[in-house]
Amino acid sequence: MSRLLETERLLLRPPALGDAPAIARWLGDYEVAKNMASIPYPITTRDAEHLVKMLGDQRAKGEAYSFAITRKDSGRFLGLCSLTLNEGTYKLSYWLGREFWNHGYATEAVKKVLSFAFRDLKATEVQARWFDDNPAAARVLGKIGFKPVTSYTRYSQARGEDVLCHRMALPREEFGRKRPLATRRVPLQRALSPLSYSECLGA
Repeated sequence: MSRLLETERLLLRPPALGDAPAIARWLGDYEVAKNMASIPYPITTRDAEHLVKMLGDQRAKGEAYSFAITRKDSGRFLGLCSLTLNEGTYKLSYWLGREFWNHGYATEAVKKVLSFAFRDLKATEVQARWFDDNPAAARVLGKIGFKPVTSYTRYSQARGEDVLCHRMALPREEFGRKRPLATRRVPLQRALSPLSYSECLGA
């Protein structure tokens, strides 16, 4: 199973401890942190080091596969993209430093990680979640083919409050087919279990 994924502009690799300062810098931006569920704000370099170690342990156990999103030409760290196995289904998450928004990096990285999920991990479906005031994440998912499943509230640690969250899903047979983003909202539910950091997205 490949540890490195490549796109036209990006190299996706397992996160390393050397990424911790960049992780702390980009997640230290409230506009990024507020789009995640369990990321503390502000985040320290020590917190980031702990996160990297946790992601490495999860990969070793086959519980999650996380990739540092880096520029192929410079090696610059841009963000993270992860697949986390939960009750037999992979959950997609990603975030990018605000400096790297609106350059197509999210779509480029997510497509490659989804290819890894369906090809290498043999996933039959991948799910993703986004907070209601982060429509950029919804646009990324919609362009790739994700469709709405349900809506509910989730606690955001950075915000210190519950936030409306939407869950979307992409079956393997739909991957690669462009679909318009559905704008309908599905029935609101109350979340019954804690949300890990990997379950809502930062665009």
